[in-house]
Amino acid sequence: MGFQTQDVERKVISILHVLNDVKEPLGARVIAQHLKDYGVELGERAVRYHLKLMDERGLTQLVGRRDGRVLTEQGVEEVRNALVRDKVGFANTKIELLAYRTGFDIEKRCGQIPVNASFFPKEKFNRALHAMKSTFEAGLCVSDRVAVAQEGELLGELIVPEGKVGLATVCSIVINGTLLKAGVPVDSRFAGILQIRNHKPLRFVELIRYDGCSLDPSAIFIRARMTSVREVVRKGDGKILANFREIPAPCRPTAEAILARLSEAGLHGLLLMGDTSEPLCEVPVEPNKIGMILIVGLNPIAAAEEVGIEAENLTMSTAMEYQNLVRIQEL
Repeated sequence: MGFQTQDVERKVISILHVLNDVKEPLGARVIAQHLKDYGVELGERAVRYHLKLMDERGLTQLVGRRDGRVLTEQGVEEVRNALVRDKVGFANTKIELLAYRTGFDIEKRCGQIPVNASFFPKEKFNRALHAMKSTFEAGLCVSDRVAVAQEGELLGELIVPEGKVGLATVCSIVINGTLLKAGVPVDSRFAGILQIRNHKPLRFVELIRYDGCSLDPSAIFIRARMTSVREVVRKGDGKILANFREIPAPCRPTAEAILARLSEAGLHGLLLMGDTSEPLCEVPVEPNKIGMILIVGLNPIAAAEEVGIEAENLTMSTAMEYQNLVRIQEL
């Protein structure tokens, strides 16, 4: 990019990520607020300075009379290619940020919870719903609560693109966040393809580590059509999306109590919890740790993909108020 210092480059890339994630014109003040989520402290004046440099290099452009900026095609390409070493482990960073933002109150059944956003072609959305409903009913999801938004409307902090319908599904990071608030640290290790046999988890057949990945592994598995979620619903045999977490062994009683209360609130997610230091579904567990297998909230989206209905998935992308979600059966 031709900038003289790595510090400037890193700040520019962070601004590009903010504009890419929000996908609407943003001014310097709002960008400065979003940058805090990336660990970047820049004042409004400093952001304006960097935006001017980015305009000159064709990465951003001014929209309207105010200082709202959007990415150019060159800016979008730069986000895809920039700072590979910074992108390694980016998925893990997103998990930590969304866990921190989780503010679900189990007793009051309210507060911010993390969601995945999926954008379907408008003309295919009803077919997608039909393909997904049996997966929700079978419990192969974190929750049967969803949110729907039409083109131009907000889905959490994201604007639904033209010609699309947005669907928000609850993300398993709600478990990370709720346990974190209760003082239980959670290590997010893998996302993978979990083989189910006779309705029971058997083993992971594919794994991608979060700390070595720049993309969400679940979205990769969906696009590669490596699941057979609909077969699991129909026959109890197939492959679903799941992820692997670890918690310190002394935290087990607290974690079990929290997970039970989450389940009562309609947030399930937990598929299996192992014993101390013991492998779980053929995945080794660190000493004095306990493995947990969580269902991925995108399994219904994978079911739609299996019948040929593709969606653009922005996983682990935003948070929404729990009370604004509705049951899938109400759609």
